[in-house]
Amino acid sequence: MPRRPLPLNALHAFLVTARHLNLTRAAQELCITQGAVSRKIAALEAWLGFSLFERHARGLYLTSRGAALLPELNQGFALIADAADKATSQSARMTLKAPTCALRWLLPKLMAFEQQHPEIEVALTTTLDHSQQLDGFDAAILYGAQLDQADVLFAETLTPVVSRSLLDGDTLSLAALSRLTFLHPTQDDIDWRLWLQAQRAEVKMARNQYFDTMDLAISAAIQGFGVTVADVTLIQADLASGRLHAPFSASVKTGAVYSVLYRRQETTANQAALIAWLQGN
Repeated sequence: MPRRPLPLNALHAFLVTARHLNLTRAAQELCITQGAVSRKIAALEAWLGFSLFERHARGLYLTSRGAALLPELNQGFALIADAADKATSQSARMTLKAPTCALRWLLPKLMAFEQQHPEIEVALTTTLDHSQQLDGFDAAILYGAQLDQADVLFAETLTPVVSRSLLDGDTLSLAALSRLTFLHPTQDDIDWRLWLQAQRAEVKMARNQYFDTMDLAISAAIQGFGVTVADVTLIQADLASGRLHAPFSASVKTGAVYSVLYRRQETTANQAALIAWLQGN
Protein backbone atom coordinates (compact mmCIF):
# COMPACT_ATOMS: atom_id res chain seq x y z
CA MET A 1 0.00 0.00 0.00
CA PRO A 2 1.53 3.37 -1.01
CA ARG A 3 2.37 5.86 1.72
CA ARG A 4 0.20 8.90 2.20
CA PRO A 5 1.82 12.13 0.95
CA LEU A 6 3.62 13.96 3.73
CA PRO A 7 2.04 17.32 4.71
CA LEU A 8 5.36 19.16 4.65
CA ASN A 9 3.94 22.64 5.21
CA ALA A 10 2.05 21.45 8.26
CA LEU A 11 5.14 19.61 9.56
CA HIS A 12 7.16 22.80 9.18
CA ALA A 13 4.50 24.77 11.05
CA PHE A 14 4.70 22.19 13.84
CA LEU A 15 8.48 22.53 14.12
CA VAL A 16 8.31 26.33 14.32
CA THR A 17 5.46 26.25 16.84
CA ALA A 18 7.26 23.64 18.93
CA ARG A 19 10.32 25.87 19.06
CA HIS A 20 8.38 28.92 20.26
CA LEU A 21 5.49 27.23 22.09
CA ASN A 22 3.59 30.35 21.11
CA LEU A 23 1.21 30.71 18.15
CA THR A 24 1.77 34.44 17.75
CA ARG A 25 5.55 34.16 17.46
CA ALA A 26 5.23 31.13 15.18
CA ALA A 27 2.89 33.11 12.89
CA GLN A 28 5.38 36.00 12.76
CA GLU A 29 8.23 33.70 11.75
CA LEU A 30 6.14 31.88 9.15
CA CYS A 31 4.69 35.17 7.84
CA ILE A 32 1.13 33.86 8.06
CA THR A 33 -1.74 34.53 10.44
CA GLN A 34 -2.12 32.91 13.84
CA GLY A 35 -5.31 31.24 12.62
CA ALA A 36 -3.45 29.74 9.67
CA VAL A 37 -0.88 28.24 12.04
CA SER A 38 -3.64 26.71 14.15
CA ARG A 39 -5.27 25.20 11.07
CA LYS A 40 -2.00 23.67 9.91
CA ILE A 41 -1.41 22.13 13.35
CA ALA A 42 -4.97 20.79 13.46
CA ALA A 43 -4.60 19.28 9.98
CA LEU A 44 -1.34 17.59 10.99
CA GLU A 45 -2.90 16.21 14.18
CA ALA A 46 -5.74 14.79 12.08
CA TRP A 47 -3.21 13.26 9.66
CA LEU A 48 -1.21 11.71 12.49
CA GLY A 49 -4.19 10.66 14.56
CA PHE A 50 -2.97 12.15 17.85
CA SER A 51 -2.55 15.53 19.52
CA LEU A 52 0.74 17.40 19.36
CA PHE A 53 0.08 20.17 21.85
CA GLU A 54 -1.82 20.71 25.04
CA ARG A 55 -3.33 24.16 25.20
CA HIS A 56 -3.28 25.88 28.58
CA ALA A 57 -3.96 29.41 29.78
CA ARG A 58 -0.21 30.07 29.99
CA GLY A 59 0.51 28.79 26.51
CA LEU A 60 1.28 25.59 24.62
CA TYR A 61 2.92 22.40 25.86
CA LEU A 62 4.02 19.46 23.77
CA THR A 63 2.23 16.22 24.39
CA SER A 64 4.41 13.19 25.12
CA ARG A 65 3.88 11.93 21.56
CA GLY A 66 4.56 15.38 20.11
CA ALA A 67 7.81 15.62 22.09
CA ALA A 68 8.86 12.15 20.91
CA LEU A 69 8.20 13.10 17.28
CA LEU A 70 10.11 16.39 17.40
CA PRO A 71 13.81 15.31 17.35
CA GLU A 72 13.57 13.10 14.27
CA LEU A 73 11.48 15.69 12.42
CA ASN A 74 14.09 18.35 13.18
CA GLN A 75 16.80 16.03 11.88
CA GLY A 76 14.79 15.21 8.75
CA PHE A 77 14.14 18.88 7.89
CA ALA A 78 17.82 19.68 8.44
CA LEU A 79 18.72 16.99 5.90
CA ILE A 80 16.18 18.40 3.43
CA ALA A 81 17.60 21.92 3.89
CA ASP A 82 21.15 20.66 3.34
CA ALA A 83 20.11 18.85 0.18
CA ALA A 84 18.34 21.93 -1.15
CA ASP A 85 21.36 24.12 -0.42
CA LYS A 86 23.62 21.74 -2.32
CA ALA A 87 21.21 21.59 -5.26
CA THR A 88 21.03 25.39 -5.54
CA SER A 89 24.65 26.20 -4.83
CA GLN A 90 25.57 26.26 -8.54
CA SER A 91 22.47 28.07 -9.80
CA ALA A 92 21.15 30.54 -7.23
CA ARG A 93 17.76 32.03 -8.02
CA MET A 94 15.77 34.17 -5.63
CA THR A 95 12.21 35.42 -5.94
CA LEU A 96 11.37 38.93 -4.77
CA LYS A 97 7.99 40.65 -4.66
CA ALA A 98 7.73 44.45 -4.57
CA PRO A 99 5.02 47.10 -4.96
CA THR A 100 5.34 49.26 -8.05
CA CYS A 101 5.70 52.39 -5.91
CA ALA A 102 9.14 51.16 -4.76
CA LEU A 103 10.61 50.52 -8.21
CA ARG A 104 12.36 53.90 -8.62
CA TRP A 105 14.47 53.00 -5.59
CA LEU A 106 14.60 49.22 -6.03
CA LEU A 107 15.59 48.74 -9.68
CA PRO A 108 18.95 50.55 -9.46
CA LYS A 109 19.70 48.54 -6.32
CA LEU A 110 18.98 45.25 -8.06
CA MET A 111 21.06 46.19 -11.11
CA ALA A 112 24.03 47.07 -8.91
CA PHE A 113 23.55 43.90 -6.84
CA GLU A 114 23.54 41.62 -9.86
CA GLN A 115 26.67 43.33 -11.21
CA GLN A 116 28.37 42.66 -7.88
CA HIS A 117 26.92 39.12 -7.58
CA PRO A 118 26.47 37.78 -11.14
CA GLU A 119 26.04 34.25 -9.77
CA ILE A 120 22.77 35.23 -8.04
CA GLU A 121 19.63 35.72 -10.12
CA VAL A 122 16.86 37.83 -8.58
CA ALA A 123 13.46 37.21 -10.17
CA LEU A 124 11.34 40.31 -9.48
CA THR A 125 7.54 40.32 -9.47
CA THR A 126 5.75 43.67 -9.15
CA THR A 127 2.34 44.17 -7.62
CA LEU A 128 -0.15 46.90 -6.74
CA ASP A 129 -1.17 44.89 -3.69
CA HIS A 130 0.36 45.81 -0.33
CA SER A 131 -0.07 42.33 1.12
CA GLN A 132 1.99 41.63 4.25
CA GLN A 133 2.49 37.98 3.28
CA LEU A 134 5.36 36.37 1.40
CA ASP A 135 2.96 34.29 -0.75
CA GLY A 136 5.68 31.82 -1.73
CA PHE A 137 8.37 34.44 -2.46
CA ASP A 138 11.80 34.40 -0.82
CA ALA A 139 11.46 38.04 0.17
CA ALA A 140 9.02 40.92 -0.26
CA ILE A 141 9.34 44.69 -0.18
CA LEU A 142 6.43 46.11 1.82
CA TYR A 143 4.94 49.59 2.08
CA GLY A 144 2.82 50.63 5.02
CA ALA A 145 2.91 50.35 8.79
CA GLN A 146 6.05 49.02 10.44
CA LEU A 147 5.88 45.29 11.24
CA ASP A 148 7.83 43.49 13.95
CA GLN A 149 8.73 40.66 11.56
CA ALA A 150 10.04 42.95 8.79
CA ASP A 151 13.24 45.02 8.61
CA VAL A 152 12.76 48.73 7.88
CA LEU A 153 14.58 50.01 4.79
CA PHE A 154 13.55 53.66 5.03
CA ALA A 155 10.71 55.80 6.34
CA GLU A 156 8.46 57.59 3.87
CA THR A 157 9.31 61.31 3.86
CA LEU A 158 7.44 63.62 1.50
CA THR A 159 8.42 66.89 -0.15
CA PRO A 160 7.06 68.71 -3.23
CA VAL A 161 8.88 68.19 -6.54
CA VAL A 162 8.41 69.72 -9.94
CA SER A 163 10.02 69.89 -13.37
CA ARG A 164 12.34 72.87 -13.80
CA SER A 165 10.33 73.78 -16.91
CA LEU A 166 7.54 75.00 -14.61
CA LEU A 167 9.83 77.12 -12.43
CA ASP A 168 10.82 80.74 -12.64
CA GLY A 169 14.48 80.13 -11.87
CA ASP A 170 14.98 77.75 -8.96
CA THR A 171 12.38 79.28 -6.67
CA LEU A 172 8.74 78.49 -5.99
CA SER A 173 6.82 80.12 -3.17
CA LEU A 174 3.96 78.54 -1.26
CA ALA A 175 1.62 81.16 -2.70
CA ALA A 176 2.73 80.31 -6.25
CA LEU A 177 1.83 76.64 -5.79
CA SER A 178 -1.84 77.42 -6.41
CA ARG A 179 -1.15 78.31 -10.07
CA LEU A 180 0.10 74.77 -10.77
CA THR A 181 -1.77 71.50 -11.22
CA PHE A 182 -1.53 69.37 -8.08
CA LEU A 183 -0.58 65.78 -8.82
CA HIS A 184 -1.75 63.34 -6.14
CA PRO A 185 0.00 59.97 -5.56
CA THR A 186 -3.31 58.45 -4.40
CA GLN A 187 -6.98 58.87 -5.16
CA ASP A 188 -7.30 61.48 -2.41
CA ASP A 189 -5.33 64.55 -1.32
CA ILE A 190 -4.14 63.22 2.04
CA ASP A 191 -0.41 63.40 1.19
CA TRP A 192 -0.59 66.99 0.05
CA ARG A 193 -2.74 67.94 3.07
CA LEU A 194 -0.19 66.35 5.39
CA TRP A 195 2.69 68.35 3.93
CA LEU A 196 0.76 71.64 3.89
CA GLN A 197 -0.40 71.16 7.47
CA ALA A 198 3.20 70.60 8.55
CA GLN A 199 4.05 73.99 6.98
CA ARG A 200 0.96 75.55 8.59
CA ALA A 201 0.01 76.74 5.14
CA GLU A 202 -3.31 76.97 3.35
CA VAL A 203 -3.01 76.70 -0.41
CA LYS A 204 -5.95 76.48 -2.79
CA MET A 205 -5.68 73.33 -4.91
CA ALA A 206 -7.79 74.46 -7.85
CA ARG A 207 -6.52 72.00 -10.47
CA ASN A 208 -5.90 68.36 -9.53
CA GLN A 209 -4.92 65.07 -11.10
CA TYR A 210 -5.12 61.79 -9.17
CA PHE A 211 -2.97 58.70 -9.75
CA ASP A 212 -2.97 55.13 -8.48
CA THR A 213 0.69 55.12 -7.44
CA MET A 214 3.38 57.59 -6.44
CA ASP A 215 5.52 56.41 -9.33
CA LEU A 216 2.88 57.54 -11.83
CA ALA A 217 2.58 60.94 -10.14
CA ILE A 218 6.37 61.36 -10.21
CA SER A 219 6.49 60.46 -13.92
CA ALA A 220 3.80 63.04 -14.63
CA ALA A 221 5.76 65.69 -12.71
CA ILE A 222 8.91 64.89 -14.70
CA GLN A 223 6.94 65.58 -17.89
CA GLY A 224 5.88 68.99 -16.57
CA PHE A 225 2.25 68.08 -15.90
CA GLY A 226 2.28 69.70 -12.46
CA VAL A 227 3.71 69.49 -8.95
CA THR A 228 3.54 66.41 -6.74
CA VAL A 229 4.66 65.36 -3.30
CA ALA A 230 7.11 62.46 -3.46
CA ASP A 231 9.24 60.41 -1.13
CA VAL A 232 12.74 61.89 -0.92
CA THR A 233 14.41 58.45 -1.08
CA LEU A 234 12.49 57.35 -4.17
CA ILE A 235 13.43 60.49 -6.13
CA GLN A 236 17.14 60.70 -5.30
CA ALA A 237 18.20 59.76 -8.84
CA ASP A 238 15.65 62.15 -10.40
CA LEU A 239 16.93 65.03 -8.27
CA ALA A 240 20.57 64.20 -9.00
CA SER A 241 19.95 64.10 -12.77
CA GLY A 242 17.93 67.31 -12.79
CA ARG A 243 14.76 65.61 -14.01
CA LEU A 244 13.05 66.95 -10.90
CA HIS A 245 13.65 69.87 -8.57
CA ALA A 246 12.66 70.12 -4.90
CA PRO A 247 11.89 73.82 -4.39
CA PHE A 248 11.27 73.54 -0.63
CA SER A 249 13.65 72.25 2.02
CA ALA A 250 10.80 71.17 4.30
CA SER A 251 9.63 67.58 4.33
CA VAL A 252 7.20 65.54 6.42
CA LYS A 253 7.13 61.93 7.57
CA THR A 254 3.88 60.10 6.88
CA GLY A 255 4.36 57.30 9.42
CA ALA A 256 4.61 54.70 6.66
CA VAL A 257 7.80 52.77 5.96
CA TYR A 258 9.32 50.67 3.22
CA SER A 259 10.55 47.39 4.68
CA VAL A 260 11.73 43.93 3.64
CA LEU A 261 10.04 40.74 4.80
CA TYR A 262 11.78 37.36 4.70
CA ARG A 263 11.95 34.12 6.68
CA ARG A 264 14.65 35.03 9.14
CA GLN A 265 15.16 31.49 10.45
CA GLU A 266 15.59 30.04 6.95
CA THR A 267 17.73 32.67 5.25
CA THR A 268 20.30 31.29 2.83
CA ALA A 269 23.65 32.96 2.24
CA ASN A 270 22.42 34.40 -1.08
CA GLN A 271 19.27 35.79 0.51
CA ALA A 272 21.28 37.31 3.34
CA ALA A 273 23.54 38.99 0.77
CA LEU A 274 20.56 40.61 -0.98
CA ILE A 275 18.93 41.73 2.28
CA ALA A 276 22.20 43.29 3.45
CA TRP A 277 22.61 45.03 0.09
CA LEU A 278 19.13 46.56 0.26
CA GLN A 279 19.64 47.68 3.84
CA GLY A 280 23.11 49.10 3.35
CA ASN A 281 22.94 50.84 -0.03
